[in-house]
Amino acid sequence: MSSDEKQVAPRSLAEALRAKDDGSLAALLRARPDLITPVPTDLTQLATRAGTRASVIRALERLDRFTLQTAEALAVAPEPADRETLLALLAGDENDPAVVGAFPHALAALREQALVWGPDDRLRLVRTARELLAPSPQHPSPTGLGPTVAEATSGMSPGRIQEIVTAAGLPTTHDAVSAVASLTGLFTDRARMADLLAAAPPDSLDVLSRLVWGPPYGQVTADPASRLRWLLDRGLLLPTAPGTVVLPREVALHLRAGRAHRDTEPLPPAVEPAATHRPQVVDTTAAGQAYTSLATIEELLKDWDEGGPTVLRAGGLSVRDLKRTAVALDVPEPVAAFWVELAYAAGLLASDGEADERYAATPAYDEWLELPAAARWTRLATAWLSATRTAGVIGGRDTKERTLAALGPGLDRSAAPEVRHRVLTLLAALPEGASASPDSLVARLHWERALRGAASSDDLRARLARWTLSEAESLGITGRGALSAHGRALIGAQPSGAAAPETKTETDSGPGDKLPVHHHRHHPAPPPQPRSPAELASAAARAGKLLAPLLPEPLDHVLLQADLTAVAPGPLQRPLADTLDVLADVESKGGATVYRFTPGSVRRALDAGRSASDLHAFLSEHSRTPVPQPLTYLIDDVARRHGHLRIGSASAYVRCDDDAVLNEIIADKRSQGLRLRRLAPTVLAAQADPATLLEGLRSMGFAPAAESAEGDVLITRAHAHRTPPRTAPEPVPDGPPSPDTTLLGAAIRAIRAGDLASTTPHKPTAAAPGRNGTLPRTTSAETLATMQAAVLTGDTLWIGYVNAEGSASQRVIAPIKVEGGFVTAYDHTADEVRTYPLHRVTGVAELADEQA
Repeated sequence: MSSDEKQVAPRSLAEALRAKDDGSLAALLRARPDLITPVPTDLTQLATRAGTRASVIRALERLDRFTLQTAEALAVAPEPADRETLLALLAGDENDPAVVGAFPHALAALREQALVWGPDDRLRLVRTARELLAPSPQHPSPTGLGPTVAEATSGMSPGRIQEIVTAAGLPTTHDAVSAVASLTGLFTDRARMADLLAAAPPDSLDVLSRLVWGPPYGQVTADPASRLRWLLDRGLLLPTAPGTVVLPREVALHLRAGRAHRDTEPLPPAVEPAATHRPQVVDTTAAGQAYTSLATIEELLKDWDEGGPTVLRAGGLSVRDLKRTAVALDVPEPVAAFWVELAYAAGLLASDGEADERYAATPAYDEWLELPAAARWTRLATAWLSATRTAGVIGGRDTKERTLAALGPGLDRSAAPEVRHRVLTLLAALPEGASASPDSLVARLHWERALRGAASSDDLRARLARWTLSEAESLGITGRGALSAHGRALIGAQPSGAAAPETKTETDSGPGDKLPVHHHRHHPAPPPQPRSPAELASAAARAGKLLAPLLPEPLDHVLLQADLTAVAPGPLQRPLADTLDVLADVESKGGATVYRFTPGSVRRALDAGRSASDLHAFLSEHSRTPVPQPLTYLIDDVARRHGHLRIGSASAYVRCDDDAVLNEIIADKRSQGLRLRRLAPTVLAAQADPATLLEGLRSMGFAPAAESAEGDVLITRAHAHRTPPRTAPEPVPDGPPSPDTTLLGAAIRAIRAGDLASTTPHKPTAAAPGRNGTLPRTTSAETLATMQAAVLTGDTLWIGYVNAEGSASQRVIAPIKVEGGFVTAYDHTADEVRTYPLHRVTGVAELADEQA
């Protein structure tokens, strides 16, 4: 590097940011959106914010494994380090070609996120990142390396250091600093170090081999064994505390052949295929499951149509109610929890907010029912993709050891949408019809977010990935584990193989694609960029269009059988299905639904206002087979007895024209609990309420009907209970949202303008002799005169300004007009024309002439 280049090398992160162009700043703010929440006033504040612990940790958590390994290697390199030294720590003495190929992209990623700054010969890690990643006794480095010789000997006596130098075969020096430098030079010289270790006893080398990959600390007694004494005498082990020794970093790197990490992973692991199916089979399987998901949601909310379970005092669904729901849906409890949470996320289910608070369908559910089947499915699928509520954690414990309940608090996991989208994107990169091995998929996610992904497969991201595979299959986004065509459209992915060869990256390669040694492009997966509502709606529409032809058409008929059953060979049209749900009981589900007619189900239809002739006409119209005679007899028999007994309210009464029937009732021992007594030959009074009396007589085999005060038969229909209008729960964001292009442009202009105001030199005045980070101070007369002169000359001024809230700031303005106690000027800080009251201007100074 030339002397001129060295003079302009940045001395701080702020200066490094100041040298970036707008495109680089935009990339930084897009990768780390927390830096513009709120927008910094200038680049110095941006640099300060970029070095805060919380922001640095968040940035490190979003690095892939190799980029993080690059940062870890830089944390154990001398500061500042040159590019070659850093590469050597990663590639080792063998100069791994895969590492060499991936290194430029990893270093560029660290620069882009302002974690590394400086020219190639003076690379520096942001101080906070270095503190987090550098080794220390309290926080071991992921590299397993210990302190340097200089750090380990910082508290050692000069005499002892000279003894070590002499034992290592080096000449003595006049001071401890040069002695440490001489010892460091020996340990970093490959040839001399090899000669030194060649003379070591085998037992001593065995000790070094146990410490070389970390942890580098060991315990020794007050009288070390000879194998340890040999290492201690030559500085190959250095004492750090009484009874504790450490392997110096330089020695460990020599033993590791120069590598900072035991396993350097420059390339992402491939997502391996588990099985491959024909795309048509995948799409039809997924479509069938998609239709089942609609039927399941409808069945769930139909079960809660008259008001669902009560809301727990702490919020959520009780374990008993979840079990009851699972039985009603004929699914395991975790699956039932998923469907309940999905309905809630889609805004179809909520609490009614009444005193006796219960869960019920929302008005949006009725609107949803009127949509075409494909549109109903896309509503569910898009809600699932963006939801942060995670059904998989239900039944677990929160931080206060409370059980997490379905529909209750504490279920949000902000990483869920990103993991879901990433899992589906990785499936989209496989050949069409291929499903992924869950283990290889989890390994890929761990590589892409190395700091967040633990070595165990039980960490949150691994569990989210496995839940995603299961839930996507249940929802019909995947079929047989492979991504369907409508699932691909839903996430906005291109059909497999559609990308041109030159745009194909490791992320896009199929599983099992063996990257040749010379292919070293390093493309970690970026975080999914937020899609606009229009883009989301367009993707959902494309998905629905692909799914619609694959969904079964609702049928308008059933097959009646002589055993009092009806078989629906497919999904039924809604009016037919609703009527059958009243007239018959569902006996079994599956590809074909079996309904069974019973006296109770027929009576239910009669209670709902249907007559026997209505039921006969309905069955004749919708059956592809003749109406069986046993079913006709059943309907006629129940209808003949229906309403023969009448029940009203006294507390309750029974009346019947046939007094023999009433005699039979009174004589029956089962009626004793109803406490009946005869009021007239055709009337019995009861102590029970009408509903209890009605149910009691039906359990005895009678078919009574309820009547009104006027003596008319009451028609009982299910009352659909709905909540007030409710909005779907808002996802909990995983940090600030990624800014759009408009916000980025405005933020960069504001930061540049603020930086101009804070860094532009100005002419010293008596009241403001220098910058010193203070506002200029001038009298009102001087301020007015300088402003008026600037209007005439077109000069740009530096002013101090205090707003109505009392916040002080400095600005660079070009005055246009001064009148009425106000100055109108072009504000370079805000990049717009503004008007300022002169009494709020603390002072003014002219900008210094630019130096040639």
